[in-house]
Amino acid sequence: MCGGCVEKEYPNRGNICLENGSFLLNFTGCAVCSKRDFMLITNKSLKEEDGEEIVTYDHLCKNCHHVIARHEYTFSIMDEFQGWPSLETD
Repeated sequence: MCGGCVEKEYPNRGNICLENGSFLLNFTGCAVCSKRDFMLITNKSLKEEDGEEIVTYDHLCKNCHHVIARHEYTFSIMDEFQGWPSLETD
């Protein structure tokens, strides 16, 4: 995660997992172009491993394409219940 673009590198988001969005409360603006706008989601991939889905994607600045963050989370179903996502962010 780009420390110049966010207020805190690993914010406490509780159980929020935004598959198609951004945690804008933590985004201070792009460190390269200084704009605070929505982010693009790129390089999204989905891999299944041991009954879990592993999702990875990048957040880019909409204006200059600076890499703001790289994300990874897992999703699983256990006994017909959704498992809590495991969030990791670079």
